[in-house]
Amino acid sequence: MNLFEENPGLEKIILPMKDAQVIYYPNFYTQAKAVLLQDKIQQQTPWQEDDIKLFGKVYKQPRLTALYGDSNKPYSYSNITMFPNQWSPTLLGIKQDIEGICDQKFTSVLLNLYRDGTDSNGWHSDDEKELGKHPFIASVSFGAKRSFQFKHKLDKSLKFKLELEHGSLLLMGGPTQEFWKHQIPKTKRKIDSRINLTFRHIKDSFS
Repeated sequence: MNLFEENPGLEKIILPMKDAQVIYYPNFYTQAKAVLLQDKIQQQTPWQEDDIKLFGKVYKQPRLTALYGDSNKPYSYSNITMFPNQWSPTLLGIKQDIEGICDQKFTSVLLNLYRDGTDSNGWHSDDEKELGKHPFIASVSFGAKRSFQFKHKLDKSLKFKLELEHGSLLLMGGPTQEFWKHQIPKTKRKIDSRINLTFRHIKDSFS
């Protein structure tokens, strides 16, 4: 199956990463459209701040989140279980835009609000069992530019860094989650907020 369909109207960057299929569209949305979508999502989303437990201590998750999906099927990660809201017209429109350029269908989207540079997302892979062996992940970014870092799980010399632009789209497919971890690190720079939408297909059954 061809994960990435050709779209000559968009700038497309294929990341030179071993054991991965990653494509980056820096200008998936125009700047004007991206600003409009960011404002709508910011205002319409019922953001929540969950607790996470690390080394026996409980902390506030360093970002705000929300989950939307086709059904009431929950999504769990990092010992956090979230139950989806019903799709909004804004999020459905974005989902359809992404599905229009890739041979995939998504059933859920996880929203992350990084309020400033102190909010972050540590090293992880999107490899929860609900997503299947080789999940396809579509990630849209709005707002402040943030560094998105990759590191290979087996070959420690393999690393990659990408600056996620306002209105950009990152597609990760094939064995990417099996062999790579990624993170959004903290930064001491004074920056504005960033909203990230991560679209996934949650399977009805899995082993």
